[in-house]
Amino acid sequence: MSWHCWLSRIGTALAVVATLASSASAQPLKVIISGGFSAAYRELLPAFERDTGMQITTTSGGSVGSGPNTIGNQIRRGVPADVIILAREGLNALVAEGKIAGGTDVNLARSVIGVVVRAGAAKPDISTVDALRKTLLAARSVAVSTSTSGVYLTTTLFPRLGIAAEMAAKTSMRGAVDVSRGEAELGLQQISEILPLPNVTFVGPIPNEVQYVTTYAAAVVDGSTQVAAARRLIAFLSSPQAHAAIERSGMTPAAVQ
Repeated sequence: MSWHCWLSRIGTALAVVATLASSASAQPLKVIISGGFSAAYRELLPAFERDTGMQITTTSGGSVGSGPNTIGNQIRRGVPADVIILAREGLNALVAEGKIAGGTDVNLARSVIGVVVRAGAAKPDISTVDALRKTLLAARSVAVSTSTSGVYLTTTLFPRLGIAAEMAAKTSMRGAVDVSRGEAELGLQQISEILPLPNVTFVGPIPNEVQYVTTYAAAVVDGSTQVAAARRLIAFLSSPQAHAAIERSGMTPAAVQ
């Protein structure tokens, strides 16, 4: 075979490699996120994509729980992802299972539980623990989430207040969106998840004595082929540039004490 043919074949091979490399680099970064950090993320993402030229595809899932669409169970069954953003409780389980690239988990924000009622309804008294207890008992129907805050409310707070049986009979776990739809009188959920809801009035956070603080964190999934890009996104979401959006969503940036 002539040198000319060899050079032609080498040139073709190099072109194929370059095309494959370009195609790989153009692959969108895959993110799976839970509801608590979603409002801040949606506000911040356009600026990140514009400034970096990266493309992001985003899907969702719960932070904790046994359902098939929790983020943990999605990762366990091999759903492709580069970055996950969820409550620490769910992330720590994945770290322990070796599903997270070592040293890539970063805290982003802290979130607390708040209360909403239907727009136009009178705001109930939740200013003290006893007032919250009375409000919960007086409500005809209550909505909580299936994720971190809902698990705390149904398994810890309601029993602590001595009202577990009464609440079980009238509590749905479809989320405070039930209040927005007119299907529940009272909603308790992460403030960052309830502030964006239409047709509701925000009452306030539950008392500090019975409050539950959820820390949202991000990490690179083990096996990601885009670790550098994934780290860049996480660094942006945890940077001072993200603080204002995090605060507007009803959370506190993790870096702020």
